[in-house]
Amino acid sequence: MIRELLRQQQGALDHYFRHLVIEPVEAALQILQECRGTLILSGVGKSGYVAKKIAATLLSMGIRAFFLNPMEAVHGDLGFVASSDLFLPFSKSGESQELLDLIPYIRSRGAKTIAIVSNDRSRLARLADFSVTLPVERELCPYDLAPTTSTAVQLLFGDLLAIALMRTKQIPLEEFARNHPGGFIGRRISLKTHDLMLKGEAIPLCRPADRLLDALHELSSKRCGCLLVVGPDKKLLGLFTDGDLRRSLQSKGAAALETSLQDLMSQSPRTIPPDLLALEALRRMEEDPARLITVLPVVEDGVVVGLLRMHDILQAGLS
Repeated sequence: MIRELLRQQQGALDHYFRHLVIEPVEAALQILQECRGTLILSGVGKSGYVAKKIAATLLSMGIRAFFLNPMEAVHGDLGFVASSDLFLPFSKSGESQELLDLIPYIRSRGAKTIAIVSNDRSRLARLADFSVTLPVERELCPYDLAPTTSTAVQLLFGDLLAIALMRTKQIPLEEFARNHPGGFIGRRISLKTHDLMLKGEAIPLCRPADRLLDALHELSSKRCGCLLVVGPDKKLLGLFTDGDLRRSLQSKGAAALETSLQDLMSQSPRTIPPDLLALEALRRMEEDPARLITVLPVVEDGVVVGLLRMHDILQAGLS
């Protein structure tokens, strides 16, 4: 049964993607872009839940949006509506009386309406200033009654508009971060390198003239898998890793222990600034799967200020 329902669900969504007319959607997006007020979304029943979710998505992106309960609207909430606003009612049938009753009041306040319906001949579509028709062949419900396919299509369409607005308005990641300070999303877009990096005495350091034998204790005790080779002013000169230790011993044998770090280190290690998002640091570490980076020196004006380990990023729950 589940396989059959999945097949039917896929077919229903395919119908939406195949038959959605793009030109009205692009026109609606243009109207949304030009809106200088608030996007006011509304709906009755299951469509209302979808409208509320889309309003929340828009708001999280820094786009002024609000869900207007059509039942509460006529009991005072219409006072929120201004002439610069845009009203977006969601309704499959386009015949929800609660929404139809709202249109004259919305118009009297000077606001425009874009109806999101699945019946282009509906009264809501005719009363609105503009409408977009979402094609729905039938509901997944065996009686073609319970809102299932229609609400899935509304949600897909609402998210499409939200992301299109986000892209056209070029909302930066920093703005998105300010609206998501908590939870998993908040951590991913607010934690920076300096929040997770090792600092001070925890950073494994050595001088370029140090013999490998003398630096082994620092390499082992700090348990970072590397040494940052620095000058007297803590300017980064190079990086020596566990992998470099293995390769040095394989090529030089015991003589490697008497060799100075300046002759063994990598002289142009990849670095990151302290104010870089930790998520971006993780991307840089993973960008070449064949050469995975597990540590990155954190450098400011050429001076070592920290060390970021992939382990610390993973511990913070960013992946």
